[in-house]
Amino acid sequence: MTIALWCILVAALLPFAYTIIAKVGHEAGVRRLNRQPRVYQAELTGYRARAHWAHLNGIEAFPPFAAAVLVAQFVRAPQGLIDLFAVAFIVLRLVYGAFYLTDKPPLRSITWFLGLACVIGLFVVAAIA
Repeated sequence: MTIALWCILVAALLPFAYTIIAKVGHEAGVRRLNRQPRVYQAELTGYRARAHWAHLNGIEAFPPFAAAVLVAQFVRAPQGLIDLFAVAFIVLRLVYGAFYLTDKPPLRSITWFLGLACVIGLFVVAAIA
């Protein structure tokens, strides 16, 4: 299995790390939080709210990334470029999450855009192949 295909798994699981950040250590306790998660999520503030939003954005970012990797693999684009864009996407998503949690909107937006550029780059290398 290629590095890029492993990155699909990482990208699929990464949003759940932010859910853990939003819940662990909360005074209500995880059991209560899981009883009515939508109510809990709507009441979040501070870094917990931002962790939840990073979770949602990770779920939104996953389908185009996974599709781009699979398309590039399918058409046999250069594997080195596929892996490069896929790893860069994962690194950028981690940095994006850190900027989200630490409330740095301009840096977060730049990082989000660079992640999108990786997805576009995957489709471009697939189109050229």
